[in-house]
Amino acid sequence: MKNKLIVLAMFVSIIMLLAACGTDATETSGSSTDNTKEAIADTFTVGLEAGYAPFNWTQLDDSNGGVKIDGNAEYAGGYDVEIAKRIADGLGKELVIVKTEWDGLVPSLQSDKIDAIIAGMSPTKERKQTIDFSENYYTSNFVMVVKKGGPYEGATSIQDFSGAKVSGQLNTSHYGVIDQIKGVKKQPAMDNFPAMRVALESGMLDGYVSERPEGISASSANENFAMVEFTDGFVADEEETAVAVGLKKGSDLTKQINDILAGISEEDRQNIMDTAIKNQPASE
Repeated sequence: MKNKLIVLAMFVSIIMLLAACGTDATETSGSSTDNTKEAIADTFTVGLEAGYAPFNWTQLDDSNGGVKIDGNAEYAGGYDVEIAKRIADGLGKELVIVKTEWDGLVPSLQSDKIDAIIAGMSPTKERKQTIDFSENYYTSNFVMVVKKGGPYEGATSIQDFSGAKVSGQLNTSHYGVIDQIKGVKKQPAMDNFPAMRVALESGMLDGYVSERPEGISASSANENFAMVEFTDGFVADEEETAVAVGLKKGSDLTKQINDILAGISEEDRQNIMDTAIKNQPASE
């Protein structure tokens, strides 16, 4: 009987010990979850391609204000990154950059993988059907990037590109406006600007449609390229040549970001762009 009582007492002790351990584990788990939520709340996560200089690019270190890319040994720099920094500061949050392919930006926003898209994205009517946008933070105009010394460098009208092999980035206004050129040999859209620069260099393209900052960037980075601005150019709504911050539908951040952007003067915005063009990596 005594042995049975001893065994019973030991059994009860073990049960109580396990229960205590379970409580500690639960409390620790709960505390860890709270810490994770707090960490997420203190960050402003931005998606961009890191391949559209001077708006955004990839670099190897933190020079010229580069920001570490999340989960990557590389850094992101450029105009969009500088604007993202100012917004993050205004929000009182830590900036996190997530390198994302162009076609993956909107899905990443909708699935809460990022808080905002700051990637030289234009607030077109089509995009506004699925996401919201801030006020514009930059406005430009369409240009053509061509080979320097080639037959199209002296073009003054988009119609001078009749018969030319022209492309633009996939799912952008750049690609859509090519249809305004009569007789153009419209080539398949390309995924990104580095790919278009390679295609232009190799002769696969006679030109690609871009915006003025990227055109300046391309011709500055490669002495074989020239930017063509037109007196008779592409017809486009302002929304197609402006860029804004992409946000999830109904986001609480929209008003806050608009207030922060309103505090950045046009002079400051142009100075940021000029600096970005100057600092871009030669390979971009």
